[in-house]
Amino acid sequence: QVQLVESGGGLVQAGGSLRLSCAASGSIASIKAMGWYRQSPGKERELVAGITSGGGTKYADSVRGRFTISTDNAKNTMYLQINSLKPEDTAVYYCVAESTDKRGYWGQGTQVTVSS
Repeated sequence: QVQLVESGGGLVQAGGSLRLSCAASGSIASIKAMGWYRQSPGKERELVAGITSGGGTKYADSVRGRFTISTDNAKNTMYLQINSLKPEDTAVYYCVAESTDKRGYWGQGTQVTVSS
């Protein structure tokens, strides 16, 4: 089992920055990939960024160049640096992890609200 706890969300003005954190615990060694999803009211949940255990990253077109995903293995923590925030980035952001046995784990989510 893997437990994920997000933090770092909040209210920020357009153009501002936030750093989201996702602390992982439990069967850390079984994690092969992690990522961040977001969901806005009335919209489907979308993958915004992902990172593999080997360090490979991918981003949604809508966030590439503004979002940066990273991990600190010593702290068992994943980050999402969000710059140049836009009102359309307003959403609940979820941390996810996939284990080597293809199980998926989700955090509880953290709200990001961007005011114009």
